[in-house]
Amino acid sequence: MSYTSAAAARAQPPGRLRLSLRDIWHNLRFRAWAYQIIVVAVIVGGGVYLIGNAQDALQKRGISTGFDFLLQTAGFDIGEAPIAFSSTDSFLRAYAAAFLNTLKVSVIGIVLATFIGVTIGVARLSSNVLIRTFASAYVELFRNTPQLVQLIFWYTLIAQLPVAKQAVSLFDAVFISNRGLVLPWPSDAAAFAWVLTAFAVAIAAALFIMRWATAHRRLTGHAVPVIGWTLALIAGAPVAVWLLQGAPSGFSIPQMQSFNFQGGVTISPEFLALLLGLSLYIGAFIAEIVRSGIQSVGKGQIEAARAIGLRPAQIYRRVVLPQALRVMLPPTASQYMSLVKNSSLGVAIGYPELFNVNNTIITLSGHTIEAIGIMMAIYLSISLMIAALMNRYNQTVQIRER
Repeated sequence: MSYTSAAAARAQPPGRLRLSLRDIWHNLRFRAWAYQIIVVAVIVGGGVYLIGNAQDALQKRGISTGFDFLLQTAGFDIGEAPIAFSSTDSFLRAYAAAFLNTLKVSVIGIVLATFIGVTIGVARLSSNVLIRTFASAYVELFRNTPQLVQLIFWYTLIAQLPVAKQAVSLFDAVFISNRGLVLPWPSDAAAFAWVLTAFAVAIAAALFIMRWATAHRRLTGHAVPVIGWTLALIAGAPVAVWLLQGAPSGFSIPQMQSFNFQGGVTISPEFLALLLGLSLYIGAFIAEIVRSGIQSVGKGQIEAARAIGLRPAQIYRRVVLPQALRVMLPPTASQYMSLVKNSSLGVAIGYPELFNVNNTIITLSGHTIEAIGIMMAIYLSISLMIAALMNRYNQTVQIRER
């Protein structure tokens, strides 16, 4: 370049910059977006090609495709359906029943696994040798045994229990036999459901009040005594709803008649075995997460809390747990999603969860790809919902940087 052209380029107004393709490509933000667009386009294009290829192959063999089969008559029964279902209902309703069965065992399993995991995790740090040894043995046993083996073990154990006439009784109200676990149940189930809903809402409100009190204390330095109010809310809301429902107090007590129990509620052997297998197995992993989370808190902070006169319960509630939660939540969310996906092992013991029912639908309808796609979408939706809830809660316990 000559001196004259260089001087002309320097004299060009700053508002008229000429950007070449090379300059645009070397822009980091543009290049990052371009890479992502290319990857998404390749994935979508590959998926469209595979789906189209599969549809062509199926049409050449005279196999129909599409989701119209969902409205066809199922032609089979579901032995344990949370909603009314018969062989004359549609495949779509069969999916709804299977989804609710999976959701039921997953939610109860998550609650039970969390309780077991927290209890065993804290017990592993106990100063009592017997308690610590028992907790360690539990973790090593259940973590190092295949979950399918555990499911079959629990199902076989329940199947070996006495028959219904010789059922093991507890207080003449709870019975367990090879037909499952029979429990007393409120006669007015609808009122009981409303009471449980009020209890759950009261717990959520109590948590909100406690978070507000904590934020207020950090902002003003003055503690607001909310423990009594939250306990009164948790206890009072269900009682108030119970009174509004007419204060039903009747219970259906199971009693032996002929060859089976009448009254109460029966938990099937399949559900009971699957629940035990999932919760005890995942609970062992959560116990290790709890133990490592508590141990991640520096001993100096615990000693400092003791030095200022905090009691052990206050140390755990105000010092240890708030910091340990930040370590425990991400891996715990992963275990929750594993529990949901592992519920598909219920097919090995005959529990009518999603995978089991989906296999039957594939056999009767012949729509293999569509049925598998529906099953994958349901599992994916549940896992993403759990991940979103746990991520949201994880954000609330993170340290706010100033």
